Amino acid sequence: MTLQVNKQAVAKAFGRAAQHYEQHAELQRLSGDALLALAPAGFGPHLLDAGCGTGWYSRYWRDRGRELTALDLSSVMLDAAREQRSAQHYLQGDIDNLPLPDACVDGVWSNLAVQWSSDLRLALHQFLRVTRPGGSVLFSTLLDGSLHEVHEAWARLDGRQHANRFLSAAQFSAALTGLPAQCQPQIITLHFPSALSAMRSLKGIGATHLHDGRGAQPLTRSQLAQLEQYWPQDAQGYRLSYHLMYGVLHK
Repeated sequence: MTLQVNKQAVAKAFGRAAQHYEQHAELQRLSGDALLALAPAGFGPHLLDAGCGTGWYSRYWRDRGRELTALDLSSVMLDAAREQRSAQHYLQGDIDNLPLPDACVDGVWSNLAVQWSSDLRLALHQFLRVTRPGGSVLFSTLLDGSLHEVHEAWARLDGRQHANRFLSAAQFSAALTGLPAQCQPQIITLHFPSALSAMRSLKGIGATHLHDGRGAQPLTRSQLAQLEQYWPQDAQGYRLSYHLMYGVLHK
């Protein structure tokens, strides 16, 4: 259930993506909209958006009368959220060690952030710790099987890892043992006109930090041509698949 995550490197990767993040964040909006469907009636009134990014969903809840505390690991992402007046409060911090007192919010919203946690169970306990009794925690995350097209194409090209692997369904279930959770899986497949555009979409949302590091060599034209050949595609284009899990915790 634990990962060796370089939080500083993750924050830098997302900070580099902040300026163009929302134009590439189709997956985040699809997963966020699916998570919205699980929100209990009266979710709020004071919410923590844990891993707020540029504040897309902070603004959603703010526009519906909620008081928002927007938290992100990346100060640059947080600045982008602040520029758009996404929330009433802004806080730089790590979801594995929230810089907040116990029972200070009525609910936690966390869309596609906990996959960057070093310990999923720890992050979820942190969410529950800051939530008042009677409140709820809504989160989404990625599981193993995500980005299998990236793994498949690059495995045939150079045998190296060019995308992170995520917790398995069994590891996810183990992390939630004993927690008051309701969970729901989903697979989302996005399509792109080329393998290069698919990779650029990952860069655009900041998902470029690799836990195991990456090589320094740029992609050559020959490698790109081979990658196009190896990348799984169908009639709609070059695929990127994501295996998601949505969770609701009631305190």
